[in-house]
Amino acid sequence: MWIDLQGLANLRDVGGIPTVDGGKIIPGRLLRSDNLQTLSTSDVDQLLGLGLTDVIDMRSDYEVKQEGPNPLATSGVRIHQYSLFREWEVGVGEDKPDVRPEVLPEEALPWVDLEPSVQLDNAVASVYFSYLVDRPDSVVAALRTVAQAPGVALVHCAAGKDRTGTIVALALSVADADRQAIIDDYAASSERVAEVVARLKSSPTYAENLEGRDLSSHLSHPETMISLLRHIDETFGSVPQMLVKMGWTEEDNEQLRAKLRG
Repeated sequence: MWIDLQGLANLRDVGGIPTVDGGKIIPGRLLRSDNLQTLSTSDVDQLLGLGLTDVIDMRSDYEVKQEGPNPLATSGVRIHQYSLFREWEVGVGEDKPDVRPEVLPEEALPWVDLEPSVQLDNAVASVYFSYLVDRPDSVVAALRTVAQAPGVALVHCAAGKDRTGTIVALALSVADADRQAIIDDYAASSERVAEVVARLKSSPTYAENLEGRDLSSHLSHPETMISLLRHIDETFGSVPQMLVKMGWTEEDNEQLRAKLRG
């Protein structure tokens, strides 16, 4: 369900998504969006009016530093930042050095063409799965924050489609959302991609990195999420079984399901 605010292009509530047993994800529990930096005062008031208590920011440390505090920083909403990128000061998920040959950019930004940690049958899905390999700490922490939020939780990154799309797809999978509905929710970001990219190009943090990229390269293709979830199923059996390998517990599972399904 789209929510239109002045300062966001890709904000929606995942409530109403069907589950495999005929139920639905409860509205007003989990929102997803693009970068929050341009929220207006009215936007902040509207988000607070929805019951927002926790923001899960999937941007890198570099992005956060460059963009500065978002307008919710003084609102009483708790801001949690969990980068999904390999950055200079972090390891590769198991406190081991990164032995891959490429040099990590000092400016950890999306759309930087680094070699993914894992090669799948879909190039973008390879990037998404690399998030899980490189930063399992952030993946588990983000999902736990959603589960434990006393009110509405909002997950965002820069565009609200790649890093956000990965985390939201995992959360919905734990809640037993219908697989096709998860894919459709991911793909819905394509409906607002022109507005999202235009907003990001107005920011010095992202403008140069977006220069020369065709708009079609930013689309959220269903095949990408199909490939990611299929690889998880084939490798681990299911999303919850994969998360267990990252330190996820049955209590976490029950808490997230209760959050999203009541």
